[in-house]
Amino acid sequence: MIQCMDVEAITNRLKRIEGQVRGLIKMVETDKSCEEILIQIGSVKSALHKTGQVILEGHLHHCVLDGVRDGKGEETLQKLSAAIEQFSRIG
Repeated sequence: MIQCMDVEAITNRLKRIEGQVRGLIKMVETDKSCEEILIQIGSVKSALHKTGQVILEGHLHHCVLDGVRDGKGEETLQKLSAAIEQFSRIG
């Protein structure tokens, strides 16, 4: 499955998100305002969502197409449907 995505780009995105989360922890520890913290939480959620979109897009362009081309269309679509369902639960 890993061939479906640019591992380095995804890893870099996740490391940036990790830094944002560390920043959130510092904001809480240093008693920043609730509004500032909530804004940053929104930013982290948005970054995670975008990362998921990038992964899903890569999955569509590679894994799904390959599965259909290999004659595994039904199985591939079931897996895609499950992945989309899981992704859509993130909110």
